[in-house]
Amino acid sequence: MKKYETNKERIRKIMEENMERIELTAPCNFALEAILSREIKDLGYEISKVEDGRVNFWADEYGICKANLWLRTAERIMIKIAEFHAETYEELFQNTKKIKWYNWIPKDAEFPVARASTVKSKLFSPSDIQAIVKKAVVESMKSKHKIDWFPEKGAKYPIHVFLNKDKVVLYIDTSGISLHKRGYREIGSEAPIKETLAAAMVLLTPWKYDRLLVDPFCGSGTIAIEAAMMGLNIAPGLKREFTAEKWSFKDKDAWKKAREEAQAQIRQDVKLKIQSYDIDESVLRTARKNAVLAGVGEHIHFQRREVKELSSSDSYGFIITNPPYGERLQDRKSVEQLYKDMGSVFSKLDTWSFYIITAHEEFEKFFGKRADKKRKLYNGMMKTDLYQYFGPKPPRRNE
Repeated sequence: MKKYETNKERIRKIMEENMERIELTAPCNFALEAILSREIKDLGYEISKVEDGRVNFWADEYGICKANLWLRTAERIMIKIAEFHAETYEELFQNTKKIKWYNWIPKDAEFPVARASTVKSKLFSPSDIQAIVKKAVVESMKSKHKIDWFPEKGAKYPIHVFLNKDKVVLYIDTSGISLHKRGYREIGSEAPIKETLAAAMVLLTPWKYDRLLVDPFCGSGTIAIEAAMMGLNIAPGLKREFTAEKWSFKDKDAWKKAREEAQAQIRQDVKLKIQSYDIDESVLRTARKNAVLAGVGEHIHFQRREVKELSSSDSYGFIITNPPYGERLQDRKSVEQLYKDMGSVFSKLDTWSFYIITAHEEFEKFFGKRADKKRKLYNGMMKTDLYQYFGPKPPRRNE
């Protein structure tokens, strides 16, 4: 008598076969690839390839959990399934159909082709690409399961398609909602900075949790909150859910273990010195709520204050900030006057370091000082520069 496997047993076998060593892809904002690569290496994983806007690395199934929970500058974590060349829809269909999708996707799973993007390729219609790939995946699944229709009522396995110069790469998304949505910012300010970019700005500095950090244009509090989470070693994904949590892994407790491990690594005895200012009291109320939701409310001092009122008796502090650019919030002349005020006030903090992001191309002229280093970053689709002014290093403490 033939012994039939249960669906759960079959899925577990699939995961065992496929997830001993898998290639994951972490998309990111352009210009953040080096920062994300460093984060991935710090988690203990090997980089396989760095491309514009994405970093590929080798991991196992537990790496899916850790990467989703811990990477601060990644937009999502995807399993790289296959890549091939295709210049026609027939080539796209046939090459996609050849893939053993049933080794990754359970029979009852929901498998939408959630996203397709194309750059400099002969196949340029995202909707047509999605339809062809969906049809090919269904045909692959039918060849295995010998059925004509799939209910798609189980766990979700979103498929992503990326074409660049006729090279097709197929992925399964493990994250779901983009990783920049940590779960703490329910309401944004008028011009919010993305959480992943805010985290990158902090990671580009030598700031440590025992040094004073000030954001004089805090808006919804994102830079301060991301810094506080780093200072306390809070995994950025700890308060949210991920698509792959509903998948069956070889280790059925993998996600639980990863969360418990992340929870145990939070620094409980750290006292942070983070101050956030803004001139809009309603925006500050939102920032305070966001900080509480992030679990760092008691570690950030929020106050209504104009930049001209900024002063400090502390030495060797940091200012990390996203001031108005002029295009969005105020007219250009008022913003340029604001930059002059910043230059005047910041010059009195002669041992401090400043990291200022803006799209205004003449920022240095109005600030009154050339940056020690300028780095191109993107705030959404807007090209910006991070102006970096390095203060002196603090003296070494006596052992």
